[in-house]
Amino acid sequence: MTDASAQQNDDLAPEAAADSGAALSPQPLAERVENRSQKPTSDAFRAFMASQWAPASRELPGPDASAPFAARRRAAVSAMFPGERIVVPAGRPKVRSNDTDYRFRAHSAFAHLTGLGVDHEPDAVLVLEPTDAGAGDAGTDHAATLYFRPLAGRDTEQFYSDPRAGEFWIGPRPTLAELAARTGLRTAGLEELENAVTKDVAATAVRLLREADQDMDAVVAAARADAGVDAQAAGAADAALAEALSELRLVKDEWEVERMRASVASTIAGFEDVVRALPRAVGHARGERVVEGAFFARAREEGNDLGYDTIAASGNNATVLHWIRNTGRVREGELILVDAGVEDDSLYTADITRTLPVSGTYSDVQRRVYQAVLDAADAAFALVKPGIRFREIHAEAMRVLAGRLHGWGLLPVSPEEALSEAGQHHRRWMPHGTSHHLGLDVHDCAQARRELYLDAVLEPGMVFTIEPGLYFKAEDLAIPEEYRGIGVRIEDDILVTEDGAENLSAALPRTPEDVEAWMARLQG
Repeated sequence: MTDASAQQNDDLAPEAAADSGAALSPQPLAERVENRSQKPTSDAFRAFMASQWAPASRELPGPDASAPFAARRRAAVSAMFPGERIVVPAGRPKVRSNDTDYRFRAHSAFAHLTGLGVDHEPDAVLVLEPTDAGAGDAGTDHAATLYFRPLAGRDTEQFYSDPRAGEFWIGPRPTLAELAARTGLRTAGLEELENAVTKDVAATAVRLLREADQDMDAVVAAARADAGVDAQAAGAADAALAEALSELRLVKDEWEVERMRASVASTIAGFEDVVRALPRAVGHARGERVVEGAFFARAREEGNDLGYDTIAASGNNATVLHWIRNTGRVREGELILVDAGVEDDSLYTADITRTLPVSGTYSDVQRRVYQAVLDAADAAFALVKPGIRFREIHAEAMRVLAGRLHGWGLLPVSPEEALSEAGQHHRRWMPHGTSHHLGLDVHDCAQARRELYLDAVLEPGMVFTIEPGLYFKAEDLAIPEEYRGIGVRIEDDILVTEDGAENLSAALPRTPEDVEAWMARLQG
């Protein structure tokens, strides 16, 4: 019998298996993944495993630096939804292959409201329970509790048998008291969660951050159905919560800005590693992977992970906006576009792009294209200050690029016609937006309303990218051959200040002369 035939028989319903003459194993399919484990189950083993451990000496930690800032964010949410229960899950581990999971990362809204970053809290849920007006935490209208799976004692079977939560498998977990000390939140075990979320649903409106935890989605949906809550109205309420939590992140507080500075610093170090790795990349069949790997090593060394999949796009691949396969060669004389960001342990990420000459020096046409993109970025940055609208940043970058494209004879119309709503001819070579908000997500605040994002008036504390580009594909017959196969993007992370803006990533060389000198120094 082939392996495929065996699998088909294994999945047969009992009746079908009986009809086929196959013997159906009494072991449920869900348990068979553990057949390899050969776990000891004797009473003698259990007793011996639970004995002779050194007593735990776990002093309670002090509060996390993020704790007071997270408390203010929860107070803002409380003020938005008085009298309603707010449920924000961290999320569950996601399967990568069979019984191996991706490295866990909490939902950004959960991280924002708890201040917890890299710490392991899969399945945790933050619940804001409504109270009488002013009777909640710090005079708010809600009492917040963090429900999670705490450390299991060494006298429990979970300690050595649970590969997702047991200390023997994944290392120590915090106790309820420890996480309470760090966050300033009440804490409770997961066994209390379902009742806390579903009690009195008919009388207490529940708003749930959906799609973070499918189990929690199902629990709340069942409770609402039992209580006769209108599903459409509940869905609208949940959507309003997601919107509010996203908009709450539009303006960063001082702790958030500090963590973003740290992620930018690590990202700059990662770009230095990329430059040092370029000579080895040139000689490798998948040189883009050499570049990707160099940056990833820095992300894991200094941060939690990558903020997003690294783009390491050499030659014509640089004209593919989200080239993350990174399977191409890196060749002398070409440009390599590297778009990468380190995610800090706080889960805040940087997002920086530089386009580097593989040989260390830009050719005349490469420099021409690069300088045009740099001029567009600088013009857009010069506009940034409180009071202008977010959309003006993009418009200014496009004005510069349209003028440059016209000067090179590439635009089939005047710059004015191209920039009109009825034109847009220049967007053939720059089809994406110039800016997006940045923070816990690389495309942060994504559920914010248009009037608070694209049409928003800038405020101090907003952090976003400026990233114009020009992408001339090798197969583009609308341009002279000398431009074909050149893709350039320059991206920096911008903080709006009280009287202007700060380029958080300005320490990474930007002008063609500075890039060339920087590469020469790093490569010796």
